[in-house]
Amino acid sequence: YVGNAALVVPGARAHVGRLGCASVACAPAAMPRHNRSRIVRSRDRAAWVARAAIEDGGAAGAGTKDMMALIFDCDGVLAETEKEAHRTAFNEAFAERGLDTDWTPELYGELLATGGGKERMTAHWNRVGWPAAAPSDEDGRKELVKALHKRKTELFMELIGTGRVPLRGGVERLVDEALARGLTVAVCSTSNELAVGRIVALLGEQRAARISIFAGDIVARKKPSPDIYLLALDKLQLDASRCVVVEDSHIGLSA
Repeated sequence: YVGNAALVVPGARAHVGRLGCASVACAPAAMPRHNRSRIVRSRDRAAWVARAAIEDGGAAGAGTKDMMALIFDCDGVLAETEKEAHRTAFNEAFAERGLDTDWTPELYGELLATGGGKERMTAHWNRVGWPAAAPSDEDGRKELVKALHKRKTELFMELIGTGRVPLRGGVERLVDEALARGLTVAVCSTSNELAVGRIVALLGEQRAARISIFAGDIVARKKPSPDIYLLALDKLQLDASRCVVVEDSHIGLSA
């Protein structure tokens, strides 16, 4: 363990979660400031462990004879999208609606404890009070949140299209090595499916075509519930104990 992040490889059964999945967790975006310098270094270790797990006889102790799949979270793992993309898109959507809400980087880091954009907005306003311009009835508020999330996704996709949010270094190489060894590669995220697809598309058409995406409202309960991973296991016919997952948050690791 490094702060709240953990590197767990096949064979480390003491840390295996409800799925029996081995996990490789990178640095949480919502990490207390005093831990960040230690956590950032864990990202390189996480990539190394995932890579070693792919290689036959790798130091992680799990070669391709044991491993079936490499499964990524999206935001914060494939690309650093949370602070400068999702947060920015949320604030722009709020401003367009004339809502007196602005999420700072520090606040947004705390809000990431709630999985899912619609759920995040609702939880935040239920706690601090709804904006003056928001409807007062529950149905009206649900419609507002739904509309805001739709617009936020549009703004997010426009922002990704500008090239301001590149893939993390090494992601393309890791995906290539996994695919070359015949492993299943997938992405499991609480984010909107269109938004996740836009990030995966940054990997290029040939890679993206071979990556299965499970995202958004495809499951009723989002992370930290394991439902998105359970669905991926079912649809891809995977053995949980032969999967390696790359996550970057506490709720993701819990899932």
